[in-house]
Amino acid sequence: MNKYLATVRVKGQTVRTMVFADSSLHARLILEYQFGIGNVVSNPTQSSKANEDYTPLDEVIGTIKPIKPMNPQQAKLDSLKKQKEVASNNLKAERDRQKVAKAQQQIRMATTQKPVA
Repeated sequence: MNKYLATVRVKGQTVRTMVFADSSLHARLILEYQFGIGNVVSNPTQSSKANEDYTPLDEVIGTIKPIKPMNPQQAKLDSLKKQKEVASNNLKAERDRQKVAKAQQQIRMATTQKPVA
């Protein structure tokens, strides 16, 4: 077994940690299993230094706190808030699109009109 150092993302923060594995690929798989696919920021590199700066996996895992599930009323309110936000974003995008279309039409009308002499 070799010691591999890698940077992983935990709750939006990056942390350098160490894992013992047979190969770099094995170390990456262990870290992805532990922290989720896409949360391994840097490829694991083999380290032979005894006192390298890292955070042990147990400490990293201990800092992760589970998210308390919402009750049905909270979930419904959260869903409605998200729907409201999406609807307001869609409304703003549609208004902007219509403004651009109107401005483009005015430009076309201005360029196609011939000056009266």
